[in-house]
Amino acid sequence: MLFLIEYDRDKGELVTVRQFDDAQRTVAENARIEREVLLHREGIEREIVLLEAASQQDLRRTHGRYFKTLEALASRDPA
Repeated sequence: MLFLIEYDRDKGELVTVRQFDDAQRTVAENARIEREVLLHREGIEREIVLLEAASQQDLRRTHGRYFKTLEALASRDPA
């Protein structure tokens, strides 16, 4: 599975997650580029990433920062 994530770093918020089948890689890559261009034109700074994982649960485990609040991230034990 492919996951297109839009993340607002300033707010520490996940804006959107779109899921694509592996066979839709080109569609997903084009969607990422289109979103980046649109946001750039509007002067909006967001993180747009295309990630691959077996499931959204796996994605949450490996890239948890996109799914946690700033408070949750800040309260994590740094050790």
